[in-house]
Amino acid sequence: MPYTPANSYDADQKIWSGGQVTHYFDPQLSIGEIIFQEMRRHPQLIAQISATENTVLTRAELHANSMRVASFLRSEGLLQSDVVGIIGRNTTHMIAVAYACFFNGMAFHSLNNTYDRNTIEKIYNITKPRIIFCDGDEFEKVKDATAHLDVKIVTMRNHPKNSIRIGEVLTTPIEENFRPAKLEQGNDQTLAILCSSGTTGTPKAVTITNSRQILASNDHLTTADVQYSHNTLDWITGLVTTITSGVFSTTRIIADNAFDPAFAMRVIEQYKVTWIIQPPSAMAIMINSPEFETSDLSSLRCYLYGGSRAAIEVQQAIRSRLSHDCLQFAYGFTELGAMATINCHFDEKPGSVGRLVSGLKLKIVNDQGESLGPDELGEVCIMNNQHWSGYFGNPEETRAMRDPQRWYHSGDLGYMDRNGFLYIMDRKKEMLKYQNIMYYPSDIESMISEMPEVAEVCAFGVWSDIYGDEAAAAVVKKLGSELKAQDVVYYVSSRTDSKYKHLNGGAIIVEDLKRSANGKTNRMANKNHFLQVKSGS
Repeated sequence: MPYTPANSYDADQKIWSGGQVTHYFDPQLSIGEIIFQEMRRHPQLIAQISATENTVLTRAELHANSMRVASFLRSEGLLQSDVVGIIGRNTTHMIAVAYACFFNGMAFHSLNNTYDRNTIEKIYNITKPRIIFCDGDEFEKVKDATAHLDVKIVTMRNHPKNSIRIGEVLTTPIEENFRPAKLEQGNDQTLAILCSSGTTGTPKAVTITNSRQILASNDHLTTADVQYSHNTLDWITGLVTTITSGVFSTTRIIADNAFDPAFAMRVIEQYKVTWIIQPPSAMAIMINSPEFETSDLSSLRCYLYGGSRAAIEVQQAIRSRLSHDCLQFAYGFTELGAMATINCHFDEKPGSVGRLVSGLKLKIVNDQGESLGPDELGEVCIMNNQHWSGYFGNPEETRAMRDPQRWYHSGDLGYMDRNGFLYIMDRKKEMLKYQNIMYYPSDIESMISEMPEVAEVCAFGVWSDIYGDEAAAAVVKKLGSELKAQDVVYYVSSRTDSKYKHLNGGAIIVEDLKRSANGKTNRMANKNHFLQVKSGS
């Protein structure tokens, strides 16, 4: 059965608490040590099936491949303090790269393959990986972006002539008496590094620790489960799927193509998928596809989604096709390294993100940092009692995210009702998400401001059930300019090959921007004016 969270409330402290954590494994073991042991217990079980590359790996085969990659990294002289780069899709051997890093106690830093060259250069200049595993599709971009670093590049598919191929790495002899490394810093050591964006738009490298919290709410998984997530290793959901499939000995279905709703539903039906995690955008695309009404989703026992809000209509449509009432909203954030709340009570609380999972505490605070009671709106703060190394090389942003009392400040505005259900109302921060890729309005404004005809600009996100926050802009043109809104849209698309930074929501030309009483640009007011203009009202 899917995990059902519960929590209690301390009225004096105004703090909600999840249940007690149950330890199924020795708390001293690292994630790598657990996966290493569990893979040896079930050698003949199918570990992974690629629905696009038509490959099948048993746990014994995946275990051996992971040790070969780990032995290769050791032979290259990498230490636990070194970082391994990953920019790739869910190809057959990507999971062996992840497990190899876990076995060696080396953190990998994973980036989305859609990042442009400048973004890759900025981010990898922070962590300075020694070796990067990427798809041949991105080889030249990655090579160019990391030319100033002493880095080797291994390609996972579509191999160019001058790259090291993953097949060559897999010929590495397994080190004699291979054992997973003991972590030099224990389970406080960093397991992986994912990406977020700073309040100034500067990329941040988010460390994820070797804590047990990442397994929370998934201990119902067994060898009978079949997991499927289209998300890659740069998303926390992709990381969670990679880890839980190894720890709980499930079969994992992967695919290296772009998300396609008809394909995804065929995968669920063909492989009898029991566990899936998706962003709401994928759900919206699925229900709008012609195949949705005839698809067979009856095998699903746990349907998790999260990352942004989902329209009630979208949730209802998905539920109508499930044979089990198993659609669950999971709320969390990358820095936490796991899910924070899960809503298992859609009919009672359809707008809620749910109750706290085990091991967490939550409080709602006002602008003065004072704790608020039930039904009072404020910033959501969460404590997981786990070590966090913060943003790699960025202590200032780390302190802003987690205070000295170890509370994470989510930047989300919300409230807890009297039944302990959390409701997220808005973002306190200005971060936007397009298909779960994070960006900031300032990124768009910087590009538009380069146009000689532009006097001022205000960018914002326009919500789409399918894509998330589509960038849009209100632009003041210089006196005498003949600038048109479409010129701005075309300019931005010419300045970056990252679709999530395009003006997918459009642009308008205005005489002046909407401003607050103090004269500052009011982003929300400009967004509202944009929506009025677009609606014709």
